[in-house]
Amino acid sequence: MRKFRELYTEVMSVSTRKKMSKRMAKLARSPAVKMKKARTRLKVRNTAQLTIVARKQALKTIKLKYYPTYDEMPMAQRIKVDQKIQQKYGKIIDKMVKKKMTALKSAEVARVAKAKETMKDA
Repeated sequence: MRKFRELYTEVMSVSTRKKMSKRMAKLARSPAVKMKKARTRLKVRNTAQLTIVARKQALKTIKLKYYPTYDEMPMAQRIKVDQKIQQKYGKIIDKMVKKKMTALKSAEVARVAKAKETMKDA
């Protein structure tokens, strides 16, 4: 079985990504997956998962700051921008990830407690 990190770092073509998107959208509607997601929300995320969340937040911050029209750009231009961001702002992103990790770790217990409370109310 492939590990989470391997799946996350794998580079895919646009057509493969679109096929996977359709398949996952269909899967997301199934009751089994909905229950699994609900159970996952009740667990504390490990460091690797929190790092991925922190990196996504840091990248989003950089993209909004330096490339405000990123969402409207065509796919080819977004790929070039992503490469430029990694090259130019890689160290800044790493520092931002470290700062965001501390905030995410401290907020994680509260997030799980809130999720459990909403499960009880429902």
